Amino acid sequence: MSNTTAQPATASGSFSIGGDLPVNRLGYGVMQLPGAGVWGPSRDHDGAIRVLRRTVDLGITLIDTADAYGPYVADELIREALHPYADDLVIATKVGFTRQGPNQWVAVGRAEYLRQQVELSLRNLGLERIDLLQLHRIDPKVTLEEQLGELGALQKEGKIRHIGLSEVTVDEIEAARKIIDVVSVQNRYNLADRASEDVLDYAEANGIAFIPWFPLATGKLAKAGGPLDAAAKTHDATPSQLALAWLLRRSPVILPIPGTSSVEHLDDNTAAALIELSDEEFAALT
Repeated sequence: MSNTTAQPATASGSFSIGGDLPVNRLGYGVMQLPGAGVWGPSRDHDGAIRVLRRTVDLGITLIDTADAYGPYVADELIREALHPYADDLVIATKVGFTRQGPNQWVAVGRAEYLRQQVELSLRNLGLERIDLLQLHRIDPKVTLEEQLGELGALQKEGKIRHIGLSEVTVDEIEAARKIIDVVSVQNRYNLADRASEDVLDYAEANGIAFIPWFPLATGKLAKAGGPLDAAAKTHDATPSQLALAWLLRRSPVILPIPGTSSVEHLDDNTAAALIELSDEEFAALT
């Protein structure tokens, strides 16, 4: 059995975040593991543990989380399922959001709060250093220098390896790069929602990892008779697999992180790495 068959995520190719942190490009996002509204304990704790352990079996080496997922629920599940971590496993996390209840998210970028959350993430994940720490949102009430300056200080202290941003514009990335080295951007992007196209182009031009969240919003393209439906039938695949295959083909810096709380869906999503779109299929989907 080939490695790509046994561990399909390896077929997605690799990307080195920050030039020295290699990951298989098709990763996994844990946002669906906490309770409804990304709040409270998982509805199926044992199922969540099975999903996380299955990611390693599939060759996934990038897991995306955040202190706000639960809050802390996802991080504690990751630690329970996977600690001690494999040498090649990269856990990317985010700080900068406070939670007041289900589906409530408030950005807080004060330096002391960001430092507190980084320390808690280290403890909850069981890490001595966070490989990739992303600012979940830029807090408009706090200067960018204070927010990123504190993360830069934590990086110099050895608590953070690399720093990224989330939901930002090209102008914000350029402003941030005057303060710290930005190695990743996590923006909403998928086949049906390409509002961040310019950010993706900028990331590709500058060797910055682009981590699209909500990568499976296939929308109208998934309906019967549409281009996604036709291509899916050609490949004996699902529309979701085609949406992920399109992302992987779209740019070598894209690292999709589809999330699910189901082992079956995880297997299906990861099989997208085995799909090779022709030029004509890619153009039709695009």
